[in-house]
Amino acid sequence: MKTVDTHGTFEGAISRSSEQVREIAEELRKLIIETYPEVVEVPWPKQKNIGYGVGPKKMSEHFCYIGAFKEHVNLGFYYGTKLPDPQGLLEGTGRNLRHIKVKSPDAADQPAVRALLQASLEERKEALGTGK
Repeated sequence: MKTVDTHGTFEGAISRSSEQVREIAEELRKLIIETYPEVVEVPWPKQKNIGYGVGPKKMSEHFCYIGAFKEHVNLGFYYGTKLPDPQGLLEGTGRNLRHIKVKSPDAADQPAVRALLQASLEERKEALGTGK
């Protein structure tokens, strides 16, 4: 993993969150790194948001993000409307963005969540012409 810390750190992005939210965010981060060990991480502490991609560019190279909220963490997908979601986990009404509300560390490591992460990564690689 490579971190682009121009705006801050992962820890800074979740530092003002509750212990449970920090644990959820850390579990999701581990899962993202397991899915794609070469991932590029870009934290935005002021937004309580961390983006992950095949490169540092947010809207073209990123495939997912972690957003810390008061009682949950959003695992968001920049191109979520293009992802298969047989479990119906994805929420949102944006043109492309979709997210999952993760409310416990255990909920982060579910097969359906892993499948969405993998599909999101593959979608970005294919869209950018970098293959699978």
